Amino acid sequence: MKKLIDTIRNIFKIEDLRKRILYTLGLLLIYRLGSFVVLPGLNPEALANLQKQTADGILGLLDIFSGGAFSNASIFALGIMPYISASIVIQLLGIAIPYFQKLQKEGESGRRKINQWTRYLTIGILLIQAPAYLANLHAQVNDSGAFVLGNSFLFTFSATMVLIAGTMFVMWLGEKITDKGIGNGVSLIIMIGIIARLPHAFLGEMNARFTTAGGGFVMLIVELVLLFLVFAGTIALVQAVRKIPVQYAKRIVGNKQYGGVRQYIPLKINAAGVMPIIFAQAIMMLPLIFTKFESTQGLGAVFSNIYGFWYNLVFGILVMAFTYFYTAITINTNQMADDMKRNGGFIPGIKPGKHTASYLDTIMTRITLPGSICLAIVAILPVFARMIGVDGQFAMFYGGTSLLILVGVVLDTLQQIESHLLLRHYDGLMKSGRMKGRLNS
Repeated sequence: MKKLIDTIRNIFKIEDLRKRILYTLGLLLIYRLGSFVVLPGLNPEALANLQKQTADGILGLLDIFSGGAFSNASIFALGIMPYISASIVIQLLGIAIPYFQKLQKEGESGRRKINQWTRYLTIGILLIQAPAYLANLHAQVNDSGAFVLGNSFLFTFSATMVLIAGTMFVMWLGEKITDKGIGNGVSLIIMIGIIARLPHAFLGEMNARFTTAGGGFVMLIVELVLLFLVFAGTIALVQAVRKIPVQYAKRIVGNKQYGGVRQYIPLKINAAGVMPIIFAQAIMMLPLIFTKFESTQGLGAVFSNIYGFWYNLVFGILVMAFTYFYTAITINTNQMADDMKRNGGFIPGIKPGKHTASYLDTIMTRITLPGSICLAIVAILPVFARMIGVDGQFAMFYGGTSLLILVGVVLDTLQQIESHLLLRHYDGLMKSGRMKGRLNS
């Protein structure tokens, strides 16, 4: 405990780190406050049917991601998911269209252009999702007097503009957190929404155990122990690495010797982090569109049941596919091989250059397979939690998107904080002085 207090004190001693943390907390607070601001023209006391609709299922999952903003009919009701969907589309276009492939290779200028295209596409998606959200809202609460000013064209138009502006503002908050704060802004916004729903879900589970579901205090303790084990296993998955030995040749500069030591390249088993699960979840929300058409209602119903067989089968396959995809675009083995060759490093028994790149690519392909399978298993764990009688909302935290985002984002943020501490010669967050499993460890 004393070490923890000393570490926290050291964090706030560093002016730059202190400003970044306070800046991040301030923007996250703004996001949480905005989640309770109801759309103009709606009576918040008449939204009981909407909140009942989002109590479970895929809409309940969407409500978790938005931190309850979806069920509150908030100005941030659509959250950050349209931006995530646009990012998926742009990255897929980077594979098929030469123009986007060229932008990906242009460095910082290309990244800015890609971000601009992503924003444009986000607005396009919002122009579809915002009216759809309002149509669902009208269907759920029209008879309860929720529409104070009536469901007129003026209300629909103004509410659509507010929803679009809300999502774009949330996106801007995420970008500002990434630039001037600590951690990945978009991931932190999703995480804070998930954490906000955890107390409500836990209280619901307690109520169920002591009333309807049975089992009482003993079963609740068993569930908490299982939740702890799942968290521990997920952390192990996120932090697991395969160490590749690298030997550096000896160099004599003046009267000093450089190199001649063996180091390691830690290749993460789950190099893609939380992005595959976020991308896959965004894709799995598309079937909601099919529920609006009579001819495809059956297909929409099948894929709207988050505890159904087909939903979880497709979800697991998508997680595995996106794991390979995101690993391929984030881990550049050719660049790693060139950097080693330039610095006089080589893998024992492997020729520098193309042979090293091929070797690293083979290793990444092999370790990504078990990593993607484990990630897919974690993604569908809520189904098994539901089977043993865990309440639907609390079961979300036994695996799936919620758990992976929580673990991944927290670890990533802690690693960034630790890098600031180690840079200024303070002790890290762990007893050993640094967290394990980092790419730069």
